[in-house]
Amino acid sequence: MSRLLIAVFSILSHLPLAVLQAVGVALGWLVYLSSPRYAARMRENLAQSGLATDAVSQRRLLRQAVSATGMGALELVIAWGRSPTSIARLVKNCNNWHIVEEALAQNKGIIFITPHLGNYDIAGRYLSQRLIKRPQPIQLMAMYRPPKMAWLEPLMNAGRVREGGLTAPATAAGVRMVMKTLKARQTTIILPDQVPGQGDGVWAPFFGRPAYTMTLAPRLAQMDGVEVILFFGRRLGWGRGFEVEIARLSEPFTGDKTTDGAKLNQAVEQLIRQAPAQYLWSYNRYKTPAGVAPAETPNP
Repeated sequence: MSRLLIAVFSILSHLPLAVLQAVGVALGWLVYLSSPRYAARMRENLAQSGLATDAVSQRRLLRQAVSATGMGALELVIAWGRSPTSIARLVKNCNNWHIVEEALAQNKGIIFITPHLGNYDIAGRYLSQRLIKRPQPIQLMAMYRPPKMAWLEPLMNAGRVREGGLTAPATAAGVRMVMKTLKARQTTIILPDQVPGQGDGVWAPFFGRPAYTMTLAPRLAQMDGVEVILFFGRRLGWGRGFEVEIARLSEPFTGDKTTDGAKLNQAVEQLIRQAPAQYLWSYNRYKTPAGVAPAETPNP
């Protein structure tokens, strides 16, 4: 079955980007209009962010976000179905690649951090392809949370391991794989805005509201010879492709979990502000994981 699904995705992935995005917009609105809970969460998260200052701009941002979320879902067909070389041709520009080269020149392992913003999978495939084709090839290991729908996992991994890419599940064994990769001065990608499980996070503000935030990325950043680099894949106009933005972490992590959780969320917020309509506002970012005490409510 997995081979059949991979073959189907490979065929569909060669549809024009504009066609997939158009279908994605329709899908995005279908889900939004048919799921009151989904729609309410998206509206609530957007309002919480404060990125739209009045009712008119809130409605505009909501419409854009609904469409962008659907586009992102259909673009996964490309991210998982095409070769990294083919995907790289969709990236029309990459800003600040020199940050990556400077870290590699200093013989550092790199933790690439990207939230669910724009198309993180296509941007990740671009990084993987560009790193592996350097004169001194560097491998990229993508850390991922196994999906609830098990049939998706072979599709995800089939796309991510093409042309030298690596994957590691977000498990204890996967963390050991990532640590080994960083010690070898290779690179990894971590998505910092997924809600971690009990014991793997701290409460930290995210757009002014407590969100249970991973401690893994800041902890790995304390390893010797490791640098943290931020990036995301901005979606350009309809069918025009993508642009990869790369940035340094403004302040290094300290080793204090609470402080670093806040720093991590601040870094994510800064990326989101560059393309707010392209963030995955439908995600239940503020949920309380099983077994975790709720965030303390500040005294009035």
